[in-house]
Amino acid sequence: MNKITKIGVSALCGSLASIVSANAGTLAVSGGATATWSSLSGQETGNPLGMNSAMGFTGTGELDNGSTFTVTFSHTDQVAWSGASIALDVPGLGVFSVDNGTGTGLDRIDDMMPTAWEETWGTALGTGLQTVGGAGNNTDIEWAVSSDFLPEGMSAYLAYSPRPDGTGVTDKSVGGAGGNETGHGWDIVLTSTGFMDGLNVFAGHSLIEQSDAVGTLTQGNRLQSALGATYAIGSVTVGYQWSQDNVSLRDTGVNYYENEAYAVSFAVNDDLSLSYGVTKSDQHNESGSTVELDIESLQLSYTMGGASIKIAETSADNINYNSDGTTFDRDGTTVALTLAF
Repeated sequence: MNKITKIGVSALCGSLASIVSANAGTLAVSGGATATWSSLSGQETGNPLGMNSAMGFTGTGELDNGSTFTVTFSHTDQVAWSGASIALDVPGLGVFSVDNGTGTGLDRIDDMMPTAWEETWGTALGTGLQTVGGAGNNTDIEWAVSSDFLPEGMSAYLAYSPRPDGTGVTDKSVGGAGGNETGHGWDIVLTSTGFMDGLNVFAGHSLIEQSDAVGTLTQGNRLQSALGATYAIGSVTVGYQWSQDNVSLRDTGVNYYENEAYAVSFAVNDDLSLSYGVTKSDQHNESGSTVELDIESLQLSYTMGGASIKIAETSADNINYNSDGTTFDRDGTTVALTLAF
């Protein structure tokens, strides 16, 4: 039996070698590391030093019919992997991908505001802002429609997830039953740069099935929408965005979140950029009450070859949608050094 096994493995290896030789592709690796120092007013934070290391792997190849494929894996924040996708580019049809956490569907336009570094809510404060993610914020299948079907300057994305419950699993595995009785979900996103020079318009909508039966944690389907625009003139870019997430959560008493964001960025030169952004988010509750979360962030980024220095001064009121006096009003400074390769 051992001898037969060895012969079989040897033959298999020979077959695999011939396949690899006939269908050779390429694998590229990129990455970097960021060290940060964060100061948050009014609270004990412990060690202010932090670090993020990141690596990205991109494999490409081609099929006999001319279709090309791309496989990507991302490793960030000391986790085994944070996102991956397998994409197949079919000439005349577009790109079909199976995605796990890289940001597809509605998630690709959750915050499109111009910035020198991060979103207003992406610094050290931990604001608890509820943004839109849709089915594309989970493991999903997405079709990026070929430009052959669309007007000039337009892009269209259709995403579908059979169970957008927030889990990411390995091959031959399944996600657990979600506590919010989630069914299937789909997203549609449209962007266009064809209206006028410098103008980028975007909009998207998502529907995720949720139960409204008595005794469940949800009350009706989860609907999410986003729309906005950015306009660049010279070295200045301005933007405005609106979004809404009808979470319909019976267990927390939250009906929906409504967000507005606006920002301006200024590229002083090829190396130095500045930005100022504001995000306002209203949490609408079943009781009829509304809590407003406000965030402002002034940011700077300076690049020197493969190194970047970034600074963010951020202020937030009613963090985590809690309006209990000034306890949840905070200011913070984040400084980062990023090295890329």
